[in-house]
Amino acid sequence: MTRYYLPVTIAVLILAFWFSPDAQEIAAGVAIFLFGMLMLEDGFKLLGGGTLESLLERATDSTPRAISFGVIATTLLQSSSLVSIITISFLSAGLISLIGGIGIIFGANIGTTTGAWLVAGLGLKVNIAAYAMPMIALSIVLVFQKSKPLRGVGYVLAGLGFLFLGIHHMKEGFDAFKDQIDLTRFALTGLIGLIVYSLIGTIATVVMQSSHATMVLILTALSAGQISYENALALAIGANIGTTITAIIGSLGANFQGKRLALAHLIFNIITAGVALILIGQLRAAVDGISATVGIAPDDYAMKLAVFHTIFNVLGVALMLPFLKVLVALLERRIPEPLPDVSRPRYLNEAIDEFPQTLETALRKEVLHLYENAAKLILHGLNLHRDEIFSTDDIAGAVRKSRSPLELDIDEAYEARVKTLYSAIVEFATRAGDKELPAETAERVYALRDVAGDIVKAVKSIKHLRKNILRYTTRPQGAVTELYDNLRTEIARISVEIRKLELTEPENRSALWLDQERAQIEDASRSTTDRVDMLIRSGQLSATAATSFMNDSTYAYSAMRDLIEAARRYYIERDSSMAEVERLLSLDEEELEDTRADQGTRHATKFSKGAVKETS
Repeated sequence: MTRYYLPVTIAVLILAFWFSPDAQEIAAGVAIFLFGMLMLEDGFKLLGGGTLESLLERATDSTPRAISFGVIATTLLQSSSLVSIITISFLSAGLISLIGGIGIIFGANIGTTTGAWLVAGLGLKVNIAAYAMPMIALSIVLVFQKSKPLRGVGYVLAGLGFLFLGIHHMKEGFDAFKDQIDLTRFALTGLIGLIVYSLIGTIATVVMQSSHATMVLILTALSAGQISYENALALAIGANIGTTITAIIGSLGANFQGKRLALAHLIFNIITAGVALILIGQLRAAVDGISATVGIAPDDYAMKLAVFHTIFNVLGVALMLPFLKVLVALLERRIPEPLPDVSRPRYLNEAIDEFPQTLETALRKEVLHLYENAAKLILHGLNLHRDEIFSTDDIAGAVRKSRSPLELDIDEAYEARVKTLYSAIVEFATRAGDKELPAETAERVYALRDVAGDIVKAVKSIKHLRKNILRYTTRPQGAVTELYDNLRTEIARISVEIRKLELTEPENRSALWLDQERAQIEDASRSTTDRVDMLIRSGQLSATAATSFMNDSTYAYSAMRDLIEAARRYYIERDSSMAEVERLLSLDEEELEDTRADQGTRHATKFSKGAVKETS
């Protein structure tokens, strides 16, 4: 079906142009109008600098606030489609709730009615083309500036200019068209007229993917007397159904939450349209009463259509609000949350690519998903159960009791649970780098990619340990088992402390703990070297076991350092007021490096002496 969409559309347009040159002006008007909407959207993205996204994140604390945000954002942007796409993006990234997203969609439906008021009240009564030309001319100067805000203003100005120009050409086209063909001859009355013209309105909006453009087309045709008022009402109802196509298309690349929101949009608009069709007589009477009250002339059908458009959208929201929880329950049943597949990315999808805030948040959550997989694999690689380690107050005792080998193919688990996710994170970060992200956002994205790299390195270190963990810790073998148990205990303790860091409120997290932990790792590493030296001298440890252990201890402490560094980069907010104090108090990197170098020298000297004594 979709492969025939483009050629059929082009064929219909060419036939229309062939039979009527005036149809060209109407089609050009629609095209210019849609182009203006695209420029307006691009302008607000540049001008906003993430402001719209930040407001959206805070606007969903309650349903009334979510609805208000939907109304205001759509009124400013004159595009419910853009608001819907942003909402799906935020919902897919987990930044807002499903109820909050539905509230925004409700508000966007009300907000889109302001476009009808602007066109009916201003666009059809003033020669707006006279304002369009200067706006477009001025905008081109701003569009080529380096400053993002200036370019944003330029795009917004150009967008408004093209919107005005498109309305003018549609109006002129219909005015000229009526001299050749009187479309009112195709007017249909009664139930058939309502159904047929509602379908036409739906199809027109699906083709143009903009209910706003469809409403402008209806208003200009109505103003030129090319369609009847009754049929215009049905077209407006159909346009409301057709506008859901944008959300549906936007949800194709989203997760289950994005699909739920698209379905909610469809259900809401269909119910609203159904109520409007059933109560069309009562709504027309209400429109007449309101129009007479506010001074709208009885034959000013364009303004009366704007009144109707507003009434039935507000009525739809009023009818659906009491059943909001019922709607959410229905959506959760129809589109259940899929069983988590830990080997696949949970948050990286096409729906969140467009907006920096959702992009960064989704990547952050995916890196945490990677860490959860890695932490489980690390502990299992050490023959430790994560739940037991996280729930005990005696980590060393829990480690000593863990002698049964866990059934684990660590290479296979690494490929499935870690490498696949890491590849997706690297690919996503690279794709994000190709976009024009703010410098700070790009820096944080690359930092998150590096965090993922540290996590993967830690897992690789544990892979090297796995063989001798199975060899020396599944049954007590004296000093060598004790040494490996100490390594297991240290890694388990680091995992527990990182878990505590995760559960701590962001404002209470401190980098000081991480520096203390790093220093403790170096002390433990040095103590281990001393302990091995003593055991070799006393004959409790063979040279072969000592060599294996010293190699493994290098991997173990490397894993600990990588985990600590990943935690530092991921959890510690460097923009807090404590950052500078912590920087001054924290250990200097060179100091830690010197500690490692001294340890390495002592390790080489002592171990060589011990080995000589053992073999002599």
